[in-house]
Amino acid sequence: MITYDFSGTVTIVTGAASGIGLATAGAVARAGGMVFLNDLPGSSALEAAVASLKAGGQDVYPCPADQSDPDAVTRAVEGVVARTGKINYLVNNAATPGTRAPILPADFARMDEAFWQRLISINQIGPFRWVKAAAPHLRASGGAIVNVASTAGLGRGGSSSVYASTKAAVINLTTEWAFALGPEVRVNAIAPDVVVGSGWDCVFDQGELDRTIARLPLRRAGTPADYSQAIIWFLAGASYVTGQTLIIDGGGVR
Repeated sequence: MITYDFSGTVTIVTGAASGIGLATAGAVARAGGMVFLNDLPGSSALEAAVASLKAGGQDVYPCPADQSDPDAVTRAVEGVVARTGKINYLVNNAATPGTRAPILPADFARMDEAFWQRLISINQIGPFRWVKAAAPHLRASGGAIVNVASTAGLGRGGSSSVYASTKAAVINLTTEWAFALGPEVRVNAIAPDVVVGSGWDCVFDQGELDRTIARLPLRRAGTPADYSQAIIWFLAGASYVTGQTLIIDGGGVR
């Protein structure tokens, strides 16, 4: 496996209390980077994640903020810069399905205005808030951004049509931001498919999950560590790649 040296760098990972975010934060920290883990204020999972990584000798810190609140995101970024003087990398991972059970496309009653507004604010505008606040610092460091989208944004279903639409927006914004922030900052995305151990497993019916996995060439679901490998590559190894979304799906579902 290729390894990268993150010594001397500062990374913010949103939604880092569990799943892909935590796996990414841990990987960057173990490679020598200073990492700020974001999750909601008061999150016991965030406290536990930071404590666990610190116990392993990693240089990690909590960065609580609700990304549906633009002022909270700005304060969080300013806090990181006040402490470190820079930001090298941003991983936009935080998002919400907004439901504990899938919502069928025709179930318009469950996808009401409040549901739309919540998911758009968190999943779509939320990453923009982090990018807007961090952009000057990323430009100064010649850094990189990785957005965590989803194959739901490519027409493969998902927890709801609303969720899928927000992830489609993230894919589109990845290209837009690559042009907006280049040449100083590279911006890419990953589009995960099946993932276990993310904390979102409750959204999916086990029978359907098993059938999906059985159709994959690799015959297994992805883990947070699988997806974090691609994020690490985009951050530190893909020096001539920007504006791209990498589909990571175990070979694809026919």
